[in-house]
This record gives sequence, structure tokens and C-alpha cells, in this order.
Amino acid sequence: MTEQRAQTVLLASGHGSVDLYQGVVPVLVPFLVAQRHYDYVAVSGFVLAASVLSSVVQPVFGLLTDRRSLPWLIPASMLTTGLGVALLGVVSSYPGTLLVIALSGFGVAGFHPEAARLARSVTGGGHVGMSWFFLGGNVGFALAPVIASPILIIGGLGAAPLLAIPAVLGTALMLPMLRRESARSARPARAGTDDWPAFRTLSAIIVLRSVAYVGLSTFLGLFAAQRLPHGAAASGLALFVLYSGGAVGTVLGGRCAARCGRLRTLRVAYLASAVALAGVVFVPGPAVLVFVAAASLGLYVPFSLHITLGQDYLPTRMGTASGVTLGLAASVGGAFAPALGAIAQASSLRVTLGCLIVLPVLAALLGWRLREPSVPAAGSSGRRAMV
Repeated sequence: MTEQRAQTVLLASGHGSVDLYQGVVPVLVPFLVAQRHYDYVAVSGFVLAASVLSSVVQPVFGLLTDRRSLPWLIPASMLTTGLGVALLGVVSSYPGTLLVIALSGFGVAGFHPEAARLARSVTGGGHVGMSWFFLGGNVGFALAPVIASPILIIGGLGAAPLLAIPAVLGTALMLPMLRRESARSARPARAGTDDWPAFRTLSAIIVLRSVAYVGLSTFLGLFAAQRLPHGAAASGLALFVLYSGGAVGTVLGGRCAARCGRLRTLRVAYLASAVALAGVVFVPGPAVLVFVAAASLGLYVPFSLHITLGQDYLPTRMGTASGVTLGLAASVGGAFAPALGAIAQASSLRVTLGCLIVLPVLAALLGWRLREPSVPAAGSSGRRAMV
């Protein structure tokens, strides 16, 4: 294995150990409802706490990483993310639970801009190489119900401190590489012209995708528990299918972009995901899991392409582009979680999920307004791109 590929694997592993905790929050929802008797609106607040802090703070971290290299921010953020979820087993009040989930979101915010910049440097910005980095995050999402559900089923929310172990292991795994990278902290000057109108359109697309995905991941567990046998186990299985489809979709997106172009891939994926979401809502029985997988594929195929497009639309502000596409735009969906919870409270989970169908259609339509950036994705680094 070449040094470049080895570093990409390490970065992907670290990314997975952070994004696992974003995947844990939806897994916690049925347990918070059952053990602490919160209603739909209340548990939506936890999604809001995890995402809004990340949304607001992540672009700030992006601005900082545009000015100087901050490799220490990566391990510090990873440990903070795990600590926030672990403290769920210690606090019991609603405000305390909101606070520790927000702490975990703060860790996520600190990790992504610097890690995305580092991944761009390591991979050379190639579609496939960057998709492998983001695959790590999606694998973390996929493993969240596999790791967290058995622990919470057996030990309840009091066993949450055990969930800090992946953050500790991921940090230990990445530290050797980060020590080497800190010695190369000088940042080359960026060339090119920033295209802010295209970046704003891309950000709007990511917001629509974020609302759709956050809504689906927040309420899918409860929806599956109502429609499929075995309650909590069915909930965990549905989330595992959702997250696993995301992992496959991320890699598929990189390869499709290399062959067909980023924008064509993005438009087709969003139209397909709208059809799949309709299947989730209206198809009865276990077949719904097939449509969950298809919806996940459609929503995740463009995921890594958003970040490389954003970096290429703002070639002189790489950290800002990463912070906005991974933070403000991607996490803002959590701000809509309480509204979706209110719809579920007033009607049903089926109506709530049905409202999500229109969002990827709008994303696809906005995608037709974009053009490929003048700065090529693979031409932004001195290293050879992984393709």
C-alpha cells in the first residue's frame, strides 16, 4: 500500500469514528422516548442541539483553517465528540441531555473542516480518493446502530459511557499521521477565482438534501418499529440499512463522477432518491427496507461531490468551503427537526416522511443551474490524485 493510500485509510477511519456519533443520535431517539418518556417534539430537540451548534460553529473553524494549519484540532475534536455522547449516561435532566448532545456536535464541528482540507491534500482532490475519505464517515454512520443498539438494549442509557471507546480508538489510530502532517504545516497559496453565486446554489442544494436526510434518519427508527415486527430490533435494522446504503452511495458517487461528471451524477441521484422516498412512505411490509436502501443511495451518491464542488467553487477559501458544505449547509437540516416533529405529533410519521419527497426534486432542479467549476478537482494539490 502506498503512503498516500495508507494515509487516506487512516483519515477515513478517523472520519468514521467521529461520524459514528452523528449516527448515534437517531439511535438514541427510541430509547429516550421509552426510558425518559419524551415526546416527538422533545426528541427532535436533541437532533436540533446536535446539528445547530455544528452548523454555526463549523464555518468558523473553516475560516480558522484557511489562515493556519491546526492539526491538533482533529484529535481534540474527536475526543470531545465521544465525551458528549458518553455523558448521556451521567445526566438525566432534559436541559443536561441537550447540553451534552450539543457538546458532541461541537466536536463534530471542529473535526470536519481541518480533516477535509487534510484529505484534499492527501488525495490530491480526486473524486475517488475523496469519496473514500467520506466513505469512512458513512461507515461510521452505518456502524452506529450496530454498536450502540446492543449496548443500549442491554444496559439502557446508563451504559452510554461505553460509547466513548470508538472516539478514543480513532484518536489513537490517527495520532502518528497527524504528527507527521504537523511537520508540514506550511500551506501553499491557492490560485483561481471564487464563484460565490454557484457556491450559494450548491449550498441550497445541500440544505435540501440535509433536511430530507435528517428527517428520514430521525423518524425512520420509530416508523420501522410501527410497521415491522420486533420493535427496537426493527428500528436498529432500518437505520443500519439507511447508513449502509450511504456508505455504498458515497463510493459509487466518486466512481460515477469520474465517468459521467459530477453534475450529471448529482441530478440523476436526487431524482432517483425522490422515487425511493415515495417507496419508503407507501410500500407496506419488509419491502420498505429495499426503498430505505435506495433512498440512502440516492441521497449519498452526491455527498462527496458536494464537498469537492464547493472547494472548486471557492479555490482560495478551502476551509470556508469545507466548513459550509460539511457544516452550515449539511447540518442545517437539524434546525427543521422540531418542525417535522410537530407535523408528526399533529398527524403521523407517514405524513411527515411524505413531506420529504419534494426536497430532492427541488435539489435536482437547482442542480441544472450549476456548471462545472473552472478549477479541476484533481488539480489542486501537489500530490497525485487517487482515481
